[in-house]
Parts: sequence; C-alpha cells; structure tokens
Amino acid sequence: MRSVPRVGYRRKIAHFFDLLRVLVDRDIKLLYKRSTLGIAWTLINPLLQLAVFSFVFRSVVPINVPQFSSFAFSGLLIWSWSQTALFQATGLITNNKALIRQPNFPTAILPVVTTMTGLIHFMLALPVLIIFLAIDGVQPSLVLFVLPLLMVIQFILTVSLAYPLAALNVTFRDTQYTLGVLLQMLFYLTPIFYDISSVPKQFQPFYQLNPMVPLLGAYRAILLKGMQPDWLALLIVSLVVAALLPIGLGIFRRQSNTFVEEL
Repeated sequence: MRSVPRVGYRRKIAHFFDLLRVLVDRDIKLLYKRSTLGIAWTLINPLLQLAVFSFVFRSVVPINVPQFSSFAFSGLLIWSWSQTALFQATGLITNNKALIRQPNFPTAILPVVTTMTGLIHFMLALPVLIIFLAIDGVQPSLVLFVLPLLMVIQFILTVSLAYPLAALNVTFRDTQYTLGVLLQMLFYLTPIFYDISSVPKQFQPFYQLNPMVPLLGAYRAILLKGMQPDWLALLIVSLVVAALLPIGLGIFRRQSNTFVEEL
C-alpha cells in the first residue's frame, strides 16, 4: 500500500523534469529564433564588455588586478547569469497567459525555467573562461569540485529573487524598467571588474549585504587561486537563500492565482 504514493511522487518528479526540459528548450529556441549567430551571442556580449574593460582599466584608468582578463570575465559570466534571469523573470506571469490558463500547470516552474536557461548559457561559456585561465597561467586544482555547489547556491538564490519580482510585475507593470536601472547600479556596486580590497573599508560591510559579493569571491577563490572558498560566508548566503525561497514562492503563487482568476 505504501508503494502507491511513492510511485505517484516519482511520476510527479519525472513529469516536472520532463516539463522543465521542454520549456527550457522552447526558451532557447525562441531566444535565438532567426538569429544568424544563435547561441554565440552568449559569448559575444561578455567578450565585448571584457574588451572595453581591458582597454579602460589597463590603458585609461589602470587598476592593479592580477590576471585581469580571467578576473573580469569570470565576474561578467557569473553576474550575467543572474542579471539576465532576473530581468526576464519580471514578465513570467503576465507574458505566459496561455500556459498559466492550462489546468494543473505548475506555474512555479517558470522562474526555474528562466534560471535554468541562464545556467546553460553560463556552462557553455565556461570553456572560454578556462582558456582565459590557462593563458593567465592558472593551474587547475582539486578544489574545482566545489564549483557545482556554488552553482547550486546561485541557482536557488536567483530563483528565490525571481519569484517576488514576477509577482510584483502583476500589479506594478514598471517592475522590469525599474529593475533594469537597479541592476545597472548594482553592476557597478559589485566587484565584477575591480577587487573588493580596493573598496574603502568603511563601505565594505555594505558590499557584503549583496549576496553576489561572497559568491563572486568564492568563485574566484576556486577558479583563480585554487583555494577553498570562505565557507562561513557561503553558509550565511545559503541560510539567506533558504529563508528567501519559501517566502518568494508563497508571494509568487498568491499573485499568479489572483492573475488567473482575473483572466
């Protein structure tokens, strides 16, 4: 008798991942529909940004950051994953009326799909980052096996923030535009192309309130230095993520249900 609920549970999990695969595939195809370069745009944008940063911060306003190409490119890839997913998440409820109207459709999967698409782009760009690391003379180490853990933490963090942003856009349709401005500000207030040690000490505690800062530090400790990340900082980020996820999911479900009732 106990095996029946287990079979049903397994079927739900299998259905969830199958649906996730189909929706991610749909998103990627729609994203690069009629595009000549297709998924290559995943690399073109951060590489162009890196070229600009390399010129500005090496020739115009020099900054002392060792292995600058690997340092800046890693920051751009990590930041772009979350930034793009959050920006796209704002319209997930309002722009998917056809899906949400379907009976028993798990609306909560939509932010997961957007974040998963960003993760795929991130992983496709990793080989290029490895080339930069090799050029800069960085030797691979066993600590690289910690990298998937950081990706899991960032994935859940992004989903946790995507839920309330998608919900907010139901009642405040300027959410996407407002978020675009805020993300642009955070881009410069996050040590993507400069080291946090160059930030005046009195401002560094405010930087640490941004969960992307310890995540960036952990990624770079593993990729550039071959060192263990700051486990205490990662634990704090993980606890914050664990608290944000159910709160964001609850807000998202309430707003999506309200939106469906009004259709």
